[in-house]
Amino acid sequence: MEDRQPSDVRWDATQSGILDTAGRLIAHRGVGGLTVAELAREAGVSRPTIYRNWAGADEVVRAALLQRVHALLADVPMADSREGIVSAVMRFSASFRSDPVYAALLDREPEVFTRYTLQRFGASQRAILQWMAASIAAAQAVGSVRPGEPQHIAVMMLLIAQSAILSYGTVADLIDDGSWDHELRTALDGLLRP
Repeated sequence: MEDRQPSDVRWDATQSGILDTAGRLIAHRGVGGLTVAELAREAGVSRPTIYRNWAGADEVVRAALLQRVHALLADVPMADSREGIVSAVMRFSASFRSDPVYAALLDREPEVFTRYTLQRFGASQRAILQWMAASIAAAQAVGSVRPGEPQHIAVMMLLIAQSAILSYGTVADLIDDGSWDHELRTALDGLLRP
């Protein structure tokens, strides 16, 4: 199911409050059994207020995750060089792994994380891809990134970074943090190198 909101969506104060509440609930107790009634009660709004904006709790969760991605991307400036792109993706990856909502999903409910991020390509990934493709195109213009369709290169970059982030906990006994960072950085740089 595709997110109903476009990747450049803007939420009003009430919607943001609902999404912030959803984020707190996800970080504290997970997604399982999250209902519109609980969201409404915790956010201090009525159920119809939620239903005016989303079809149900599942859509609120998707929107809350999208809001988190936008907040994380806001801290990552556009890059116009291969080195800048790799550093920005690494910074985003670290922020993503330490974000309370995403960290909770990765740690406690990886199957839920998979459902919301991997079984469909949604607005959260589109927002990340938009940033990556624009940065790749800017770096290509100065010869810092190899030729190729920026969107296609961005898709592969997203797959590499996303796979590394999802597998981080699984391989923690096999590779230390510094080596993990180094190898991911090397893989991303190799993908972009002219």
